[in-house]
Amino acid sequence: MLIDTGTTAWMLTSTALVLLMVPGLAMFYGGLVRTKNVLGTMMHSFTAMAVIGVLWAVVGYALTFGPTIGGLIGWDPSFLFLLSPFDGMISNGNGEVIPEIVFVMFQGKFAIITPALISGAFAERVKFKGYVLFIIFWTLLVYFPLAHWIWGGGFLTGKAIDFAGGTVIHISAGIAGLVAALYLGRRIGYPHNQMRPNNLVYTMIGAGLLWVGWFGFNAGSSIASDSGTGQALAVTQIAAASGALSWMLIEGIKHGKVTSLGLASGILAGLVAITPAAGAVAPWGAMILGFLASIICYAGLGVKAKLGYDDSLDVFGIHGIAGIFGAIGLAFVLKPGATDVGFLHQLYYQLEGVIIAIAYSAVVTLILLVIIQKTTGLRLSSAAEKAGIDHDQHGERGYGFVNLD
Repeated sequence: MLIDTGTTAWMLTSTALVLLMVPGLAMFYGGLVRTKNVLGTMMHSFTAMAVIGVLWAVVGYALTFGPTIGGLIGWDPSFLFLLSPFDGMISNGNGEVIPEIVFVMFQGKFAIITPALISGAFAERVKFKGYVLFIIFWTLLVYFPLAHWIWGGGFLTGKAIDFAGGTVIHISAGIAGLVAALYLGRRIGYPHNQMRPNNLVYTMIGAGLLWVGWFGFNAGSSIASDSGTGQALAVTQIAAASGALSWMLIEGIKHGKVTSLGLASGILAGLVAITPAAGAVAPWGAMILGFLASIICYAGLGVKAKLGYDDSLDVFGIHGIAGIFGAIGLAFVLKPGATDVGFLHQLYYQLEGVIIAIAYSAVVTLILLVIIQKTTGLRLSSAAEKAGIDHDQHGERGYGFVNLD
C-alpha cells in the first residue's frame, strides 16, 4: 500500500495542534488560580504530557486499539511499547493509508489532555504525588476502557456518535472532576473569601491556543484530508464563535458588561459541544449547538454557586455539561446521511453512551480517590494549602514576589 502523503501531513499537523492544547490548557488554568498556585497548576498539565505520554506508549495503545476482548478492552502484546505500529499502516476506510505510528501519536495526545482537564476541578488543594498516582490509574482504568468501548471496537463502537471525544474525553473528565471536587471538599475560605484569578491575560491566551488546537482535535479526527475534514474544521469554528457570542450576549443583557472570562468560557462551551458532533452536523447545527451550550453552561454555573461545591475551575460546569449537551443534542441536528438509523434509534445510542460514561467515570473515580487519599494522601494539609502549592509542593514561586492570598 502506498502512503497517502497529504493525509499523513495533515495528521502530523493535527497531532502537533492537539499537543499545543496542553500548554494552552496550562495557561488557561494557570491564569485562573491565585498567585501562590500558578506554577503548580500549570505543572498538572505539563506533568500529564510526561506521565501519560509514556503510559500511552507502553500500554495505552494496546488497551485502547488492540483487538477487543469481549467488547470491554483491547489487547495485543505486539502493541506494547509500540513495537508493532512502527511498521504498520492504518486505513481510514476511504482508501487512504497513513503510517500507524502517526495515528498512535495523534490518539496519544487525546489521552494526555483528558486527565489534565480533570486537574482544574481540584486546583489549589492537592498533593503533587497524589495527583500523579491519580492520573496514572484514572487513565488506565477509565480513559483506556472508555475509549476502547466507543472508538476501539468495543461494545459501543458504531453506535454512539462521538467524532472527537465529547463522551470519551469531556464527559468522563467533567464527571471525574465533579466527583473529585465533592470528595475532596472546598478550598479553605471558599466561597466566602474572594479567590481572584492571578492573570486573566494568561487565561485569554490559553483560550486562544485551545481554539487553534481544537482544529486538529476535531478536523484531525476525520483521519483524512478531504471535504469531510474541511467540514469538521468549519463547524468547529462556527460552534466556538457561536458559543462565545452567546455568552457575551448573556453577560451584556444581564450585567451590562462582557467579561474576558465569560468570553473564554463561551469559546470553550462551544468547542466542547461540537466535539462529538463535528463529523455529523451541518454549519447551522453547529451554530445551534454552540449557542445553546453557553446558555446551558451559564445556567449550570449558577446552580454550582447555589449548591456551594468547589469545582475550582468549572471542569464539570463547562466540559461536563457541554459534553453531555453536545453528545445528546447532536441527535436533533444531524445532517442527512450522518447515521444509518432513525432519529429515535440514534438518540437512544447517544443516551446510552452518555449514561454509561457518567456512571463508569463517577464510580471508578470515587474508588480511586478514596484509595489514594487513604494511602499516599491527595488533599493538602491546611498549612500547605495556605502556603500555596508552588512553594509547598515544588519549592518555587511563579512570580518575583510573594503573595499568599
